[in-house]
Amino acid sequence: MAERREELLKAAIGQIEVRGVSAVRIADVATALGVSNALVIYHFSTKEKLVAAAFAHAAEDDLAQLRRLLGRRTTALRRLRAAVRWYAPTGQAKGWRLWIEGWAAALREPALREVARDLDMEWKAAIAEVIAEGVAAGQFHCPDPTGAAFRLTALLDGLAVQMTAYTGAVSRARAQEWVDDALARELGLHREAFTRSGR
Repeated sequence: MAERREELLKAAIGQIEVRGVSAVRIADVATALGVSNALVIYHFSTKEKLVAAAFAHAAEDDLAQLRRLLGRRTTALRRLRAAVRWYAPTGQAKGWRLWIEGWAAALREPALREVARDLDMEWKAAIAEVIAEGVAAGQFHCPDPTGAAFRLTALLDGLAVQMTAYTGAVSRARAQEWVDDALARELGLHREAFTRSGR
């Protein structure tokens, strides 16, 4: 049962990437796996629930990687820099096209909006927590870890839109420079010291 559900979710993710949230149908997911529409409906009941579950499933790998990066036994600064560099559209985080599609669809689909909001808050909370750890350890200064997490993720999300939707609008090197500048600013560090200690 769990394996079948995972197969359906992976097929749904694939179909969303190809067709977009608004155009994908339960029949597309069923056809991709060679199963009946009824089987998809049995597991998810509606297209909206299928899409919301597919987005949650897609995020799990990235969230697991974020937890691994932030759980390393090193300084908060190194963990934070590794996480931000990985999450940035210049790094290895997957699925920016999928998430941009999801954000747009979430404006019209309450089930997807709830899932996307909850996942977004998990990211922000994890970043805020490691910033607060670094402040407590005296590694850097940040009077508002939660605000800093919101600002950093907003920058990363915005850069992802620019770099994914408008090829060539911002170079990878320029985006990484802006990310490093923003992180250093949020932590009250000089960029040179920040980049040297973050290696």
